[in-house]
This record gives sequence, structure tokens and C-alpha cells, in this order.
Amino acid sequence: MAAPGGRAPAGTKRFISGVVEGFYGRPWTMEQRTELFEREQKWGLNTYLYAPKDDYKHRMYWRDLYTAEEAGQLIALISAAERHDVEFVYAISPGLDITFSNPKEVAALKRKLDQVRQFGCRSFSLLFDDIATEMCAADKRAFSSFAHAQVAVTNAVYQHLGEPETFLFCPTDYCAAFCTPNVSQSSYLHTVGEKLLPGIDVLWTGPKVVSHKISVESIEEVSSVLKRAPVIWDNIHANDYDPQRIFMGPFKDRPTELIPKLGGVLTNPNCEFYPNFVAIHTLATWCKASADGSKSNVERGDEEQDPGYSPQRALSLALTDWLQEFLSTDQPGAGLQKERSDDTGGSSYVPGLEENPLYTAEPLTLDDLRLLTDLFHLPYEHGPTAGTMLQELDWLKRHSWAVAAETDTTAEWRCRAQQFDAICEAVVQMFNRLSNAPNRSILYDLYDYICDIKSGVGLAQAYVKTLGGESGPSAQRMNDDPEPWGFRGGLSGEIQRMLPCHGNRDLFRHPPMTVVYSIRQYSTKDKLEVLRIFREMQSVGEGKAPPMPQPPLLCDCLAAGEISPSPQCALVLEDDIGMCGYALALTDAKPAATKIQRAVSASVFKDFPSLVTIQVLPRVTDPSPAKRMIGQLLSSIRSSGSRGVFCELRRDDRRMCDFYTKLGSFKPAQIAGLPQDIIAMGTSL
Repeated sequence: MAAPGGRAPAGTKRFISGVVEGFYGRPWTMEQRTELFEREQKWGLNTYLYAPKDDYKHRMYWRDLYTAEEAGQLIALISAAERHDVEFVYAISPGLDITFSNPKEVAALKRKLDQVRQFGCRSFSLLFDDIATEMCAADKRAFSSFAHAQVAVTNAVYQHLGEPETFLFCPTDYCAAFCTPNVSQSSYLHTVGEKLLPGIDVLWTGPKVVSHKISVESIEEVSSVLKRAPVIWDNIHANDYDPQRIFMGPFKDRPTELIPKLGGVLTNPNCEFYPNFVAIHTLATWCKASADGSKSNVERGDEEQDPGYSPQRALSLALTDWLQEFLSTDQPGAGLQKERSDDTGGSSYVPGLEENPLYTAEPLTLDDLRLLTDLFHLPYEHGPTAGTMLQELDWLKRHSWAVAAETDTTAEWRCRAQQFDAICEAVVQMFNRLSNAPNRSILYDLYDYICDIKSGVGLAQAYVKTLGGESGPSAQRMNDDPEPWGFRGGLSGEIQRMLPCHGNRDLFRHPPMTVVYSIRQYSTKDKLEVLRIFREMQSVGEGKAPPMPQPPLLCDCLAAGEISPSPQCALVLEDDIGMCGYALALTDAKPAATKIQRAVSASVFKDFPSLVTIQVLPRVTDPSPAKRMIGQLLSSIRSSGSRGVFCELRRDDRRMCDFYTKLGSFKPAQIAGLPQDIIAMGTSL
């Protein structure tokens, strides 16, 4: 097989490398495609596959011939590709409604491709992706299977066109996930492998439609079935399935050992043309990589350990080149003017000593572009900074109790909150500098995305400030009549939030919580509700069987209302339904011990004079409200002068045992005379 890029030696097929315009949505313009050919030539790529799903004469009205005006555009486009040494492959998708067994249908297909051949095109592709697999009655009589029907028509068209050097076939089962029962046993793929003429290449997306990783073993398996090396149609940067996402991370998770085992790789990238700079640039770097590592310049610690390709280095090279495009423009009047004319259009305006200085935009930096590609990285992973933001926000939210508790964690929380705020500010500055970049064409393709991420980050920034006790307009809570910029998502977002466990948790360790919890001081009016929660949690898991007699806990008389909690040492938790939890304490636990006639040594009360109990209903799935309650409660107990606090738990209460253990500050406490099924945990204040 010939090396990627350039002309292949006589008698060999060159490695196909380049771009497929195969997404759903607005097709690229003729000018953008010509610019693509220039990039491909410069970077060493050699192929462009014309397959825009929403070119209606490519797919929906595939039988219709092109008009004279449309023909002129295609002729110019094919000529432009040839000038830049890019192979123009014309694809057609007749699978929506073709009757394979009707000779007139096959004739219409040949007639359409003959017209394109007259435009100067010499390479073609038949696509049967994303179509129904049920054949009509006429086709069922004529063909033994769907694969047989497709192969018969494809072979006939291929031979009619004179068996062109490049002819691509996209099967309906174009990834391993679509194969029944699997790749090696797929009757569809076996028919394609056995019946499709050997000069025809087969397109393949990998394990999935959007494949996270493509391994050498998976390609060897499908190659064995297809009896040829596949050409990868790579959707790793495609975004036509989600209007809120765009992908600007590097081409990765495809080892360079694949190169000699493939017929080629074509990336089907983002719908937006200009943000594809990184996707195409890094693919070109990958194609030129040496599989044996002789040209290796891999950074230490690269997660792929590929001997010939480093995604991080490829990304750096791409961003360095892309920055130059951001900072240049050939559009009259684009960008910011450093001088401003007066009303007559003559001399530049110079402000006086006491007047506002002229606004000067800060120039875009390489760090800005690194941050941009971190925020909009790849389908299965965030970039490093974006991942850090999610981890930090998650930690700050789960440990927000530390703000009021004044524990060892409090200083850490404040420090990490400041660091999170600094990252958020960097996103805002990136947005400002991108918005002022001279190349407006790139900006306009990116603007909706960067505006959205800036707003989302701003909401997170304000939320963390609120957790930290800061006030101000930017950190105000949502009220009953919010401004539209104060919430995200519109109808689509509202619907998703109403669905159980919305999102697949593919990128988030914990999905965003939509319940708002509030913590307030306990009052005597709450006594019955606390008792209800106490009894409800006692009955959890008992079912219909009569409860076994259990020795009382010291805290039982506190939760049951037999002893009142100490002043300022009782809190309740509420959600939108009502009270859902409580945290109660006695600064002096001796009355509780006397109440249930339990003998407790004086040494225990010396180290842990106070008693605490906390309980939340099972509907509270977010652990942070309970942690905030216990943090506030411990702070109040400490203020009373107590030196330590303990709690009693039943050994089979796994939920609360796990809660206190995860707090980190509570440790098992040795208290003589405890019943066998009761354990004690304590913490010093």
C-alpha cells in the first residue's frame, strides 16, 4: 500500500486521506470547499468525498439531473480539486427509495453518474447508510438478501463507469454495532465481502457510528470478512447530532499501526467549516506519522503511547497555525481599527487628557485557543481544563458545608473556590479576545458556542460565590421572575431535566441536580414532622414482618421529641415537597443517657460531651445538603464551648454509617457497655 498523501506509484492504490462532507445540515459553500482543497494540498491530504446529506440531488432527489447552473458550479469545483492535487469523489445516496430490481432505476442511477462524469469527475461512491433495511416485495423476489441487492447494483454501476481507480461503497451495516449478531458472523458483511468486486473499497466507521477508539484487532476482523482493507469514514469530530456541541480536539485513539492495514481515512467533521481546522490538520499529522516510530516526537506521558504520533503535539502544531489565521483577514473593514477617524473621515481621533481612552482589544493568544479546544474537545472526553472545572465544581458543591463549619476543610474550600473563579475568568477573557479577533469568518462559526459556554460558566461561577457566602447581582439566586439569561436550555433543557436520570453520564461523574434544598433553624412547630421522619426511617426495610425489639439509641429520645435539642443546635432540611431531613444536637448528652438508663463513663463525656443525630429521607439523593447541615451543626456546638461530639448508630444502618465515615472527621469511639448491635463514632471540635 502506498504511503498516505501524494501520488501512488504505478500499479498501486494510494492511501486515501482527506475529508468527507457527509454531515446532515447546511452544506459548505463552493468557496469554502475550494479553501479546503488548498488546505489539503498544503497539509498533504489527497481526497475530498462530496456527500452532503442535505444536497437534495445527492440523496432525496438522486434521480434528478443537475441544471446548467448547478453543473457549472460542480465543474468549477472538480477543476479546483484537480488544481490542488485533490481527488474529487462524487457520492450519491439512492437507498431511501430505490427499487434495486427495476432496470429503469439502475439506468437512472447510471445516467446521473454519467452526467457527473461529463463534469470531469473520475471517482465515485455509492452510499447505502442510514436507510430502512426492509426490501419491497419486488426486490424480495429478485434478491436473496438486502446485501445481495446492494452489491448487484453497485457492481453494475462500477462496471458501467469503467471500473474507476477509486470507487467507494458504504454499507448499511457500516459499523460493528450494526452487525447481527457480530462482525465475524454478519451474513450481510459476508455477502459484501464475497460478492462485491475487488476493486471497490468499503467505508467503515469502526466499532460505533461515532467510535471512541479504533483498534488494530477490530480492523483485522472486519478486513477478514470484507476481504479487503476498509476505508475509515471517521465521525470522531462530527457534530450534526447535537446542535450544542462542537469538537476541536485532536485526532486521537487511532494508533498509527492502523495505517498499513487500511485503505484510507476520511474525516467527516463539524458542520461548521472554519472550526474544522484542528480536526483536519491533526488528521494530516497522523497520516504522515511513521508507524515504526522513526520520526517519533512523542511527548513523555502521552496516554496513547503511540510510537509515531502524539495527539498533544499534533494539537499544538495545529493551534500555532490556526492562530495565524485568526489574526489575519482579507475582508475589508473586518477586525478592530486601531485608529478612529473624525466626522470628516480625515485625521484619527485622539481623546483629551480627561476623556475616556480609546478601547484597545487584547490580541488573541495561543493559550486562548488551547482553552477553546479544551472546552470543546471530543465526544467522549473533555480537555484537561474542562475536566478540572467539572471536578472542582463537583468538589466545591459536595463540600460546601465546610464554608460554615470552620474545619480544616474550610481553608481548602476557599482556596479551590478562588482557583475555580480564576478559570471562569479565563473563559470570559478568551471569549472577549475571540470576539475581537480580526478573522470574522472563524468567529461567526464559533460565536454561538463560545457565547453559550461563557454564559454557562458564568452561572457556575455565581453559584460557587453564593455557596461561599458572597453576595451581589452576579450571585443572586433564581427568583420567581428571572431574566431569560439566568437559566439555560429553553424547552429542550426543561424536557431533559424532567426525565429520570437525564443524560447518559458519559462525561459527568454526577448529573446536575435540579432539586433546590434549603436549611433553616428548627422550631417547636417542626416537632411532629421530625417525629414523622424518625418513625419513617425506623420502618424502612422492615416490610410486613414485625420489627425486632431493638435497644434504644441515645439520640432516639432526641428525635422522638422526649428531650428538646439545645438552643441553636437544631436544623431542618426542606425541598420543594416539604421537610425531608433534620440534624439535632445536645451540647450536654448526660440527660439523654439518664433518660434511657444507660451507664456511660465520665471519661467519654469528658472527650465527647455532646450528642448529634442526623437523618434525611431516601428521596434526598444529593449528599451535599446533609453534609452542609452537619457542618453548620458542628459549628454551633463548637461555639457553645464543647470539645467533642459523638453519635450512636445501629450496625445494620449502612446508609448512616457510610455517611459519617465519608465525612472523614468522625472516627469509631470506644464506649464501654454499648449493646452489641450499636456502634459509636466521635469527632473532636
